[in-house]
Amino acid sequence: MADTAPTGHNTRRWLDLYRTMVRIRAFEETALAAHAAGQMPGPLHVSIGQEAVAAGVCLNLRADDRITSNHRGHGHAIAKGAGIAGMMEELFGRAGGHCGGKGGSMHIADFSVGMLGANGVVAGGIPIAVGAAQGLRLLGSDAIVACFFGDGAINRGPFLEGLNWAALYRLPVLFVCEDNGVAAFTRAGEVTAGAGAVARAEAIGVPAESVDGNDAAAVDAAAGRLVASVRRGDGPHLLHLRTFRLLGHTSTDKAAWRPEQEVAEARTRDPIARLRARLIEAGAADATLDAIAAEARAEMAAARDAALAAAWPDPATAWTDVLDTPAPEAA
Repeated sequence: MADTAPTGHNTRRWLDLYRTMVRIRAFEETALAAHAAGQMPGPLHVSIGQEAVAAGVCLNLRADDRITSNHRGHGHAIAKGAGIAGMMEELFGRAGGHCGGKGGSMHIADFSVGMLGANGVVAGGIPIAVGAAQGLRLLGSDAIVACFFGDGAINRGPFLEGLNWAALYRLPVLFVCEDNGVAAFTRAGEVTAGAGAVARAEAIGVPAESVDGNDAAAVDAAAGRLVASVRRGDGPHLLHLRTFRLLGHTSTDKAAWRPEQEVAEARTRDPIARLRARLIEAGAADATLDAIAAEARAEMAAARDAALAAAWPDPATAWTDVLDTPAPEAA
């Protein structure tokens, strides 16, 4: 599919998209390297190949807008402005992590930038987003919530319940279906009946639009339209973004189940490479784009080094911020 540039494109805006996308990929690659070196506990769910989704949507959000994410949420957090140091320390289980080192990769949250949290439960972020939108409505705010979830989530109960509630009360939610065609190791076509996310949303009364999720400019343009509509009070919308996960389900999955030709073909549609080519065509210099990527890699390498040197959580805090208090042995 050919790239389709929005009329009157802004090269500076594309550079902003590019900078966010290369920062996301540099973070993911740095984290994968740390995991492979045995420096990081637990597996990672990375979004390499899907960076245009997070960057294109979040570029259209305000600082006071909220987002909810899923188990593959590093990119969403970075695009919304979450602190890199706190994210990296969280992955390393250190005290300075956004969740004090207790949540890890699948549960990063940074309320200071409206990142309400990633979620290890498929579709778990949908009711949180709807609740947050209801709260914003009660507060009289014109802020909105962007809710990121994968195609696997549309087969879960919270999808129906969340979209129904949001449509019924015309809540300010942009539902973003990041459709990479596979839920863990299962092809969407094997478990999803009917026409998919768009048809299901429209059946509930939620207007929906489907866009090439590997075309950053197209994602940006569509998100801009839908965010403006949601903020005007037009009720919830769904943005369906077709993308591709270039790596396995987790950092320990070599994805041997996926045909090599399929991945090779998908790499020709790498969203970062596509946006870089478009920027060069628009007059951006190779040296400028190389410098942006080098800066991102250096930023993430420094964050990795700092996280390795950071303090571990105090054992005395093990039972704070959890439901069962005091410690079970003291009960």
